[in-house]
Amino acid sequence: MDKKGVEYTDACPECGSKSLARDYERAEIVCNECGLVIDEHIMDTGPEWRAFDSEQISKKSRVGAPMTYMLHDKGLSTVIDWRNKDHTGKDISPKRRAQIYRLRKWQQRIRVSNSTERNLAYALTELDRVASRIDLPRNVKEIAAVVYRRAVEKGLIRGRSIEGVTAAAIYAACRQCKVPRTLDEIADSSKLNRKEIGRTYRYISRQLGISLSPTTPIDYVPRFGSELNLKGDVQSKAIEILKKAMEKELTSGRGPTGIAAAAIYIASVLLGERRTQREVADVAGITEVTIRNRYKELAETLDIEITL
Repeated sequence: MDKKGVEYTDACPECGSKSLARDYERAEIVCNECGLVIDEHIMDTGPEWRAFDSEQISKKSRVGAPMTYMLHDKGLSTVIDWRNKDHTGKDISPKRRAQIYRLRKWQQRIRVSNSTERNLAYALTELDRVASRIDLPRNVKEIAAVVYRRAVEKGLIRGRSIEGVTAAAIYAACRQCKVPRTLDEIADSSKLNRKEIGRTYRYISRQLGISLSPTTPIDYVPRFGSELNLKGDVQSKAIEILKKAMEKELTSGRGPTGIAAAAIYIASVLLGERRTQREVADVAGITEVTIRNRYKELAETLDIEITL
């Protein structure tokens, strides 16, 4: 309803057009077809401050943190800060400090009220630790937390270690987000057996109906190339070699990291940014023998001449 008390809908009362523009600078709603000013006293519900990057937005925002699956209560419960400061930043008096300590202790107890929440609190802390060690982005952590929560809801944790299911959830999230991490990397970060993680991953993916396409050697090229400080054209050449190899089915039955490392090694030699087999092997987490075997197969089948 406008200032004069005339009620309007989402269409222009003059021409019936639904193409309306809200001009917050003039506080008007204007019809784009006939130019009629439908309302001239609208309210801007946005913030009164301006921000130009994510850091400024986080500093100026006066609301709480967004919901996250990385916390057992999704970050929706009240949190008492660990610093002994009041709302103005001054130190709390010793008399008040004992009271705040008791409140903080009871608040922590209330947040974790049953065995399921205790399980989630421990598991999600472990998940964050393992994911941070292998430099996973936040969206992968969130998806891994969702996978773990679904496993808890279906009772798939019983009889298995929390660490094993957590590592399997991380591996599933990496596959889903196409952020390539090998089972060996996750096993090293979580201090678990590679076979145990693989077995648990297959079990929970089957029970939860998670169908993921297998990783290809191309998925590993950007990561290995950036760690070796290779230029974009070298990575593009490696991807080109891998596409030809996939057409001739040279990648089937072989580890994707070995094939990717061999293609990167060949591309670096061909384009004059040579990296040694030892350097490539260390980044890919394989042996030099594997690289030698794979690059010889690629060179012979694809007719690539390499001058060593």
